[in-house]
Amino acid sequence: MLVYIENLGCAKNQTDAEVMLARLEKDGWLRTEQIEDADLVIVNTCAFIESAREESVNTFFEDYSSLKDGARIIVTGCLSQRYPDELTDSLPEADGIFGNRDLSMINDFVRTVFGRGRLGAGSRPYALISDYPSKEDDVLERNTLFGYPGSAFLKISEGCNHRCSYCAIPLIRGPLRSVREDKILAEARRLAASGIREINLIAQDLAAYGTDEGGQSLFLPLLEKLCGIEGDFKIRLLYIHPDAFPPELPGFVKTHPKVLPYFDIPFQHSYPGVLAPMGRTGSREKYTALVKGIRAELPEAVIRTTLMLAYPTESKESLEDLERFVKDAEFDWMGMFEYSPEEGTPAFNMTDEKAHLKSLKLVKGAKRRIEALQEDITARRLQTQVGKVRDVLIEENIEGEDLAIGRIYSQAPEVDGQTVVIGSGFVPGEVVKCGITRVNGLDLEAVPV
Repeated sequence: MLVYIENLGCAKNQTDAEVMLARLEKDGWLRTEQIEDADLVIVNTCAFIESAREESVNTFFEDYSSLKDGARIIVTGCLSQRYPDELTDSLPEADGIFGNRDLSMINDFVRTVFGRGRLGAGSRPYALISDYPSKEDDVLERNTLFGYPGSAFLKISEGCNHRCSYCAIPLIRGPLRSVREDKILAEARRLAASGIREINLIAQDLAAYGTDEGGQSLFLPLLEKLCGIEGDFKIRLLYIHPDAFPPELPGFVKTHPKVLPYFDIPFQHSYPGVLAPMGRTGSREKYTALVKGIRAELPEAVIRTTLMLAYPTESKESLEDLERFVKDAEFDWMGMFEYSPEEGTPAFNMTDEKAHLKSLKLVKGAKRRIEALQEDITARRLQTQVGKVRDVLIEENIEGEDLAIGRIYSQAPEVDGQTVVIGSGFVPGEVVKCGITRVNGLDLEAVPV
C-alpha cells in the first residue's frame, strides 16, 4: 500500500507529516512521490491566514482530481483541527478529516477510513479530532525527512501560551506543551548519528520551553545538553518571541560553537500603539536595543524577522515608526505580511471588512518603501560575507551544470537566500568549505577551497 503526502505550511507542519508517515510505515505503508500510484493521499493543511486556507482547499481538489480508482484522500493538519465541522459539511469528496493534536491516532484513523469502504454521493467524511494530545504523541522519531539531505527540523514544544491578539495558533494547536527532554535528546542523537549536519530547533517560541511545567524557561539547560551530543552538526534556533528573548542567549552562543549565531525573532511591529493591542510589550527603542545587543556580543550574528502591516490600530505614525525601526535594526532577512482577521481571536472584533480594506490601502505605499529599504540592507549585509571562508551545506547538484546549491550559517532552510557553489561531484548533505566570491541578488556565490 502506497501513501502520498502533500505537505503545506510551516516547518512544524512538516515534522507532523514526517511523524505521521513514520507511524503509518509501522502498518506497512510505503511513501510514494507519484500521486497517481497512491492508495492513500494525505493533504496536510495550513490554516494560519486566509490565503493559506485557500491554498489548502485548492490543493485538495488538485490532488482529488489525480486519484486512481479505489484510492482514499484525507485532510489533516491545521485546517482540519480548526474547522472540522465545516470541512465535513463542505468536502464530501474527502474520505476523512484528521486533526493535529494527537498524531498517535493516525493509524486507527486510516484503518477506519478504509474499513468504511467507498461511500456514495452525499456521504460525509469520517472525522477524528482530539483536543487533548496523548503522552504517546510526544514521540518524535521519523524514518524519512521531507527536506534536503543533511538538515532536519526538531520540534521541542507544541502550542503557545503567549496569546497574541491576532494569532489563531492557540486555537489550532492548543496551549503550550513542552516535549519531554529525554525524547528531544534521543531524537537529536538519532539525527546526529544518521549524518544530519544541521538540526533546526522549532517551536512557536523556543524560549518558552519548560514554562508550562513550572513557569521558568528550561530552554538554555536543554540547549546545553543538546550541545553535549556527539557528532559533527550545528544547531539553528528558529522562532524566539522578542518579549521573552533570554538575555544570556548571545553569550551562550558565543561559547558554544555548535549553535549557529542565527536568530529568528518575529518582532511583528515597533510601535507601542500597535504592539500593546497585539498583546506585546515592546517598542522601537526596546527592540532596536535587543538587536544591537546581540550584535555587540556576536558581531557575525544574523537576525531574521517578520513584520505585520495593517493591524486594526495601524496609522501613518506607526508606519513611520516601523520604517525607522527597519532602518535602525538592519535585519539580515525580513518577511512582511498583512494582517488577516482571524475568527475567534481577540483582534477579530476590532475591525470590520470596510475598516480592514482601509487599513490595507493605508499601508500600500509604506509596504513598498520598507521592502525596498530592506532589499538594500540585505544586499549590504550579504556583502560582508564576500571574501570569507564558510562551511556550505550542499542541498543539491544542478543537473547538466557544474553548479550546486547550498547554504551557509546565515541562510536558514526554505526562507532565506542560497549559496551557489561552482564545481561538480558534490554529495548532497555534505559540508564543503568554500570561499564566498560575490553577491548575486539575494544569493551568494562560492568556490571550494
